[in-house]
Amino acid sequence: MTKLLLAVHVLAAIVAIGPVTVAASMFPPAARRALAAPDDARASETVRLLHRICQVYAAVGLAVPVFGFATAGAMGVMGDPWLIASIVLTVLAAGVLLVLVLPRQEVLVEGTGARETTVRLAMFTGVFNLLWATVTVLMIVRPGSTTGA
Repeated sequence: MTKLLLAVHVLAAIVAIGPVTVAASMFPPAARRALAAPDDARASETVRLLHRICQVYAAVGLAVPVFGFATAGAMGVMGDPWLIASIVLTVLAAGVLLVLVLPRQEVLVEGTGARETTVRLAMFTGVFNLLWATVTVLMIVRPGSTTGA
């Protein structure tokens, strides 16, 4: 059962978190293009699409910690420091996405943002991506790993 839970957890992370990180990273430059050419319908549609991808996959991403907790429980590692650090970083990443990234994207989708908004958004998106990269590394190179890596 542990292997199944771990497989679902990893697949959920790839399928859900991957698209959010890519779409969120693509959003600021796309928003700059849309701001520079307000009459370009294609640029506006791209911004809307990237924002929608971020919203939908953020919701799907809730499966990652759900299966992560189930996997950690089955493996008996709930109190391990690397897991606690991963949980804290995951909560921070979710907070950055929900409080700092998605609202700024929404402002730009509505057409009320400025170039400065895209600059801040790019910074927050970078922080979000860095947090997820750190969690990924902790999951792979966890201290006390039985894989010998």
